[in-house]
Amino acid sequence: MSESSVRPKTSATAAPVVRHDHPTPVLGALGLFTVLLGAALPLIDFFIVNVALPTIDHDLAAGPALLELVVAGYGLAYAVLLVLGGRLGDMAGRRRLFLLGIAAFGLTSLACGLAPNAWTLVGARVAQGASAALMLPQVLATIQAATSGHRRARAMSLYGATAGLSMVAGQILGGVLVAAAPLSSVLGESAGWRSVFLVNVPVAAVGLVLAARTMPETRSERPAPVDVPGTLLLAASLVTLLAPLTEGRAAGWPLWTWVSLALFPFAAGAFYRVERRADRSGRIPLVPPSLLRLDSLRRGLSLVLPFSVGFGGFMFVIAVALQQGLKLGPAASGLSMAPMAAAFFAASLAGPRLVRRYGSRVVTAGGIIQGAGVVVLAVTVWRDWSGLGLLGLLPGMAVAGLGQGLQLPVLFRIVLSDVPPDRAGVGGGVMTTTQQAALALGVATLGSLFLALAPGSGMRDALVVTLLVQLAAVVLTTLLSLRLPRTVA
Repeated sequence: MSESSVRPKTSATAAPVVRHDHPTPVLGALGLFTVLLGAALPLIDFFIVNVALPTIDHDLAAGPALLELVVAGYGLAYAVLLVLGGRLGDMAGRRRLFLLGIAAFGLTSLACGLAPNAWTLVGARVAQGASAALMLPQVLATIQAATSGHRRARAMSLYGATAGLSMVAGQILGGVLVAAAPLSSVLGESAGWRSVFLVNVPVAAVGLVLAARTMPETRSERPAPVDVPGTLLLAASLVTLLAPLTEGRAAGWPLWTWVSLALFPFAAGAFYRVERRADRSGRIPLVPPSLLRLDSLRRGLSLVLPFSVGFGGFMFVIAVALQQGLKLGPAASGLSMAPMAAAFFAASLAGPRLVRRYGSRVVTAGGIIQGAGVVVLAVTVWRDWSGLGLLGLLPGMAVAGLGQGLQLPVLFRIVLSDVPPDRAGVGGGVMTTTQQAALALGVATLGSLFLALAPGSGMRDALVVTLLVQLAAVVLTTLLSLRLPRTVA
């Protein structure tokens, strides 16, 4: 939306005053495109690195543990700070935080692309994840605060479609960039993996300009101060769980990993008690337990969790299996995701119409279809592993993508359907934190399972077992979908 469209009415003699915090902000079409671009960048970058890991290892001599940190450092910083990013947006203004986040994302992407060694790359990835955590919560909060009715339902469907497509497109784009190495004349052999980060810089610059011109300013009418104890305990909970699960296998499960896992339930319990006490005393905690009493939010999150665990693990495992097991190049490995992306996009477009007619049963149907796709993939891998190529993967990928596209956009709508506008930042932060933590947990658990089985059982059997574990997550999601409210707002 242009600045001129948000000018308040003035008298004939008064000079017009441009404001971004109009009492009734409206998110126009170009503004929606801009915030969805901001939503796509962090998710693309979580997955874009998967197909680049072998070349990063070759160029920087990183080793398994540091390669895990390249992925986990971003994911941990992102997951830990998402809810805080939503709270800061509620306080200081979501447009302001979005501008700060997308600018920082561009700069940290540049730092990743120019990293001279593995440890520098890890540090830049942590900073990149923190930048993403400033930017992403403002997207959902702005949609909640600056749209209503049919426009909000459409915007939420587009957000869900963007999120799902970004996760698949990240892997496709990564494979193409690594293979093409368009900057080889400047950066030599390392140009392929560096380009997966440097490509963000011009995109972030365009997003910064568009956001400054088209994104309305919104903030909570009753902004709450930062919940320092809650923030620290949430960070401790996520780090003590995700860090050892991600790094444990590559590091040989040293003592610190077991100590960290033992501390997790205590940190999580302390976080819940502190937040409940703050909620009961009238303060606004980082994650209000009263918000979790919203039936739609609680039940929606219960599906987002297993869906994202299975999805995150699958995307990591398939990249490793195709490149290291079948010796496919990064471009072929990435392009194997194209049928999934195309089917996901088609389902996302049909989703709003189907939801109006069938309600949340669309999620149930999507789970059944996704499960069928995973079964087709497992059978295909088992029967023809040595001769498996892009055509062999196409049916299973397409069917699984179709099912995913019927689930994720609808789930996002359900989770946030009853969240009050003044808590939009907190609600969006809770949902994206759950999704991001689950994606990282999927990489850590399913990825570790696959990499532990592969040396003894072979890539084929390890991949089949991992697909069957993912199938169990799909079955759980499908069963839980039967508990969703039938009507979707």
